[in-house]
Amino acid sequence: MTDVEIPVELAEFAQQIADSAESYLVSLQALSREETPGSVVPLLLVEVSHILFAGARLGAQRDFDPVLDYQPDVGPDPDVDAMRLRLARLLDSVDSYTYNFDPYVPEIVEGLLSDDLTSIATDLANGLRHFHTGDVSEALWWWQFSYVASWGESASAALRALQSVVAHDRLDADFEGESDQIAAAEAVLDSGLALGPKTGLDAGEPAP
Repeated sequence: MTDVEIPVELAEFAQQIADSAESYLVSLQALSREETPGSVVPLLLVEVSHILFAGARLGAQRDFDPVLDYQPDVGPDPDVDAMRLRLARLLDSVDSYTYNFDPYVPEIVEGLLSDDLTSIATDLANGLRHFHTGDVSEALWWWQFSYVASWGESASAALRALQSVVAHDRLDADFEGESDQIAAAEAVLDSGLALGPKTGLDAGEPAP
């Protein structure tokens, strides 16, 4: 589909968001195939931080309006279930966590990092399919809408959980009532070179 003419600055912005989405998808796929949780958790923290920055940029923009009244069909969502299961096995005892769903209306809920990370991937991939067909307006609208409605919340919660795992390992903190979670975090990071020098990812790994 050929998109309507859009300003050069907006086209460049859309390309930057697409690049961030592609990077997240490729990196998450590669990290899910790793075997040492100790090296994966800090890198997941980096990837989630990066995609949240892209989301914040989307949130700071004016509301994007789709050209059509309905979302064009760009095919089915990618099958990320295998990746989700690999992440669940990899994260193991730190996969499950609790968080405050809305800081202005306190409500403690349970989440799974493996679910959150892959649901973010699904939302980003949908926007990418619009972008790659040339429908930049629809892609921007979808990325912005889904950031506010879905993946922004998931990414924020996942970021806090991943940061907590890293912090407990670095600080060796022993907070009352959190001994089990702390032990789980330490066990995960101790299973690999925690916060080690690894930075490279296989750029050729296919996106989900």
